[in-house]
Amino acid sequence: MSAFIVDLPNRPGSLAAVGQALGERGVNISAAAGATSGDTGTLAFTADDEAGARAVLDGRGWTYRVVDTVNAALEHVPGSLGAAARRMADAGVNIETMFASGMEGNRVKFVFGVSDAGAARAALGDAAVD
Repeated sequence: MSAFIVDLPNRPGSLAAVGQALGERGVNISAAAGATSGDTGTLAFTADDEAGARAVLDGRGWTYRVVDTVNAALEHVPGSLGAAARRMADAGVNIETMFASGMEGNRVKFVFGVSDAGAARAALGDAAVD
């Protein structure tokens, strides 16, 4: 799976434009996160139709990049995210985006957009899930 990281202007309607354009194409967002800083913002998301998402983003001229993802189920305790991030960092993996995608029992499911999915999976060990 891939995550799309879209650069947007920090103004009313930017997120609405992306969400509506994807919806009109029938692309469903399966997980997402966003943040702003100053005049810009970033939306990171996964979608059920990656080809459709690319077509929408390309067709509207939005600046974006695509990164491979690794899913992980981490214990819902203080420090588990930091420990997982440290294992990936020590393996030379850059985390370009991350977001929680749900809960499963006492585990938080995360999506990590990374520079090297294979190395990230190896670093996460049993916490890596499909």
